[in-house]
Amino acid sequence: MSDFANRFKELRLKAGLTQDQLSENLGISRSTIGMYETGKREPDFETLEKIADYFNVDMNYLIGTSEAITRLAASYYIDPATAAMAQEISENPELHMLFSALKDSSPEDLKLVADMVKRFKGID
Repeated sequence: MSDFANRFKELRLKAGLTQDQLSENLGISRSTIGMYETGKREPDFETLEKIADYFNVDMNYLIGTSEAITRLAASYYIDPATAAMAQEISENPELHMLFSALKDSSPEDLKLVADMVKRFKGID
């Protein structure tokens, strides 16, 4: 199995996602997700970029040319409070799907949405 296949599957499992959930979140068929994970298929550059963005990792890590997971720097966000909230959302499997959708939101909006999801899910 290729480095990409192993790392892709590992990131999905670490995020607590099923293949179906990841398929829906990325807009890629479930069968394609399965083929990526078994090494029967590899993504094109655009899809690789989409996957890296979704999991907030460097493409070099995904393809196996780097051992370190490089997360987007906090400076990616202008406001430090927004960066902190985005990091929390990104690292929490229950909230991760919000990461892409809320990237341009204010810290207050991010906190409000995260708190609402936590309340619905019954998590602290």
